[in-house]
Amino acid sequence: MADPMTTGTLATSAVFTSAITLDEAEPQHFDLAFTAVTQPCPWPKAYGGDLVAAAAAAAMRSVTDGKTLHSMHSYFLRPADIGARVRYEVELLRDGRGYSTRQVRGYQNGKPLYVCLANFAAGEAGGSFQAEFAGGVPGPEELPGSADYLAGRSGGSMTEVSKAYWSGGRSFDMRHVPGPVYLAVEGERVPHQAVWVRPFDPLRPVEGLTDAQRDLAALAYVCDYTILEPVLRVLDLPWAQPGLVTASLDHAMWFHRQGPVGDWLLYTQEAVAADGGRGLGYGRFFTRDHRHLATVAQEGMIRAARPAAGRTQHGHLRS
Repeated sequence: MADPMTTGTLATSAVFTSAITLDEAEPQHFDLAFTAVTQPCPWPKAYGGDLVAAAAAAAMRSVTDGKTLHSMHSYFLRPADIGARVRYEVELLRDGRGYSTRQVRGYQNGKPLYVCLANFAAGEAGGSFQAEFAGGVPGPEELPGSADYLAGRSGGSMTEVSKAYWSGGRSFDMRHVPGPVYLAVEGERVPHQAVWVRPFDPLRPVEGLTDAQRDLAALAYVCDYTILEPVLRVLDLPWAQPGLVTASLDHAMWFHRQGPVGDWLLYTQEAVAADGGRGLGYGRFFTRDHRHLATVAQEGMIRAARPAAGRTQHGHLRS
């Protein structure tokens, strides 16, 4: 069978649903345990969104009284191996009438590599407010997808494998405004961008999760792909410049409203700060009818190549 990572034929949301498909396991440290397999990617280590989404799924499976996930706060401790099982241990910290709290730790090779706190709410009557939808953004139908943009292009550290992955291996179609940062920073070096995202095909059912829970996990999964891009954009660091190493350090996410993830969502993003080899990105997810679904903040390591004598050089290796 041909490897879709090298042929570019993989354009399906099954990569995501496979990442959050959990198998029950005997707990070794806390109250419940599940395992999940990290999905293929062309970088040295697994995609961080695999860990966040699988941990969200594990936490949601531990709450059985109808409460909804409303926030997660995560740290990435070690890189995860690709195509290998991660054990997610869930600690039942608190179950109250209105709120419940879980700690989830991911283990691989006998060591913790990821930890998060997840909070759940029963919901109650109250006032409502949401951030304003970004105006003047071209619709997704007016923009090229990653595969269209990358067709016939090459350069930098981009390989055929990474090109295939960017084009169709991430479960979601992504369309950038003002333009992608794959090979070069398209458009101005501004500290903000927007990305339209939509699954390549309808999301499949995931055992142990309702469709609404799966959709929350989908937001947690896809947010990590581009959240640091506004920082890279303002620093003029495209992904494919040789020598750049990035890694997720910590991540926070708040889920304000439930909504279907099968249609286009607008993911507005901005750079908050960059210094000391780290950058902080901030983002919001909106539906096409302007509902604000979720907010994300993430800090990542951004390690550019040391410039050679007499010249300036940047680069990239996604970790």
